[in-house]
Amino acid sequence: MKKERSQLKSRLSPGEVAKRSGVAVSALHFYESKGLIASSRNAANQRRYSRDVLRRVAIIKIAQRIGLPLATLSEHLASYPPDKRISVKEWEQLTAQWRDELDKRIETLIRLRDDLNGCIGCGCLSMRDCPLRNADDHLAEQGKGAVLLEQDSNDPELSAGVLSDELLGSTKL
Repeated sequence: MKKERSQLKSRLSPGEVAKRSGVAVSALHFYESKGLIASSRNAANQRRYSRDVLRRVAIIKIAQRIGLPLATLSEHLASYPPDKRISVKEWEQLTAQWRDELDKRIETLIRLRDDLNGCIGCGCLSMRDCPLRNADDHLAEQGKGAVLLEQDSNDPELSAGVLSDELLGSTKL
């Protein structure tokens, strides 16, 4: 009986986790639906979380703060059991993966910042002189409007603002 009580005390309700972690209960349910955290059910079919979930929620919040997509975070966390605390060594492995992605994002942001002077902020993305997304208006041949925004592409170079010669063609206007 004493063991059962200590196990009950080690399990937290969604409200307790929300209060201690600073996230809404609905966010906990969302994280659980994405496989980022795990819960169990008690005899009354109520969700209960292990205390280790507090560290995992903190990791999720850190990842979100640095702009890491939840899908990427989910891939990175997949190798760690959701009901086990992540160790210092595992944290170092996670952050090493994130560091490369952050460095790429920082490089892209610096390049965008440095090219902002030539941008009038119209959002058309196909004007004749747009150093951010359409240098030398190569995209005019592909149609009107925000050609790059409207196309559905998973190409990381396009999302980073790098246009390849193959996509743009070698002709300059």
